[in-house]
Amino acid sequence: MQPQKSVIAGLVVALAAATSLTVGASASATPTPERSSAKAATPGVPAPNRAKVARPGVRADPTLKTLRQLGDRAGLRIGAAINLDALADDATYRYLAATEFSSVTPENAMKWDAIEPRQGEYNYAPAEELIRFAKANRQIVRGHTLVWHSQVPTWVTEGNFTSAELREILRRHIRTEMSQFRGNITEWDVVNEAFNEDGTLRDSLWLQKLGPGYIEDAFRYAHSIDPKAKLFYNDYNIEGVNPKSNAVYNLLRRLRAEGVPVQGVGLQSHFDIQYNYPPDILANMQRFAALGVNVSVTEADVRMDLPVDPTKLQAQAGAYDALLSSCLLVKRCKNFTFWGISDQYSWIPGVFEGQGAALLWDDDYQTKPAYDSIRRLLAVAGSNRPKIS
Repeated sequence: MQPQKSVIAGLVVALAAATSLTVGASASATPTPERSSAKAATPGVPAPNRAKVARPGVRADPTLKTLRQLGDRAGLRIGAAINLDALADDATYRYLAATEFSSVTPENAMKWDAIEPRQGEYNYAPAEELIRFAKANRQIVRGHTLVWHSQVPTWVTEGNFTSAELREILRRHIRTEMSQFRGNITEWDVVNEAFNEDGTLRDSLWLQKLGPGYIEDAFRYAHSIDPKAKLFYNDYNIEGVNPKSNAVYNLLRRLRAEGVPVQGVGLQSHFDIQYNYPPDILANMQRFAALGVNVSVTEADVRMDLPVDPTKLQAQAGAYDALLSSCLLVKRCKNFTFWGISDQYSWIPGVFEGQGAALLWDDDYQTKPAYDSIRRLLAVAGSNRPKIS
């Protein structure tokens, strides 16, 4: 895919017109932890693995601002999905997680099969470790996810429960998990991926047994447990205007009109450079925002066929640009989360054969053109956007 330069240019011009800031030359690589940590210790972060970080070609630049710093200035939380094993074992990963991001999401630790693998037996320890990490580094936590058709424990899917029993099981799951983490989760992905590409509801266990009202019920249950948490509907392929995003839009419009406490929509944004990204991302975000809900990019990555080459990396940067530019032009776009940090821990190669390199840091923690491009856009946005609330 070739980046749609006219779309990107128009968005960047609009951003530039809204601010008097100028953007200096960007650095070509991530600042090394050695240089950054010399200025100020990062709470909760061990001394970095210097042998791993200080690689040939990595240039330390004391003026280089992190994504987190630039995002804070632009009124946008910059987030990452966190692999808990990497967080525990890889000091470089841990350092970047603490310094480059102001928002963290557990990749798997809060999904139902991880939390309650057997009925009544709970495993909260990994999620609680992430919460401790986030508190130590002054980050928010996005809870992911309460109601989904996937990663549901087998005791639920194979339990042959009646509709009434399953409804109570779902209610208890939401109540138990949200009560455990209440006060520590700023945003929850309450319902995840409930629609098909044609805009019909997915034929999941929940639809079969509980009917379409399960979505409304889930939001009402969740709000009753933690009224302060912002509650999101989250899905993929809803970045542009299409049958699926229309269905989500109509759902949220109806739920809001009926007083159902849904406060956000999450655009997963798993892109592939060989497909044109939607030209109407901005218009789509704006129509959701007009409903009065926050619009977040919740799982961004941009994969490519391997091996990597410079042309593919530029196409990747263009896709990230289009997505971030649209977010920055929508006041209600409050969070931009990448689904991972380093390619070495990405989910992409395990699902899409022959593809990968979807994130901002490669296997060796070298940044890609997309990293500098994102920094430039955040710098242009500057302080003109509303403060994060």
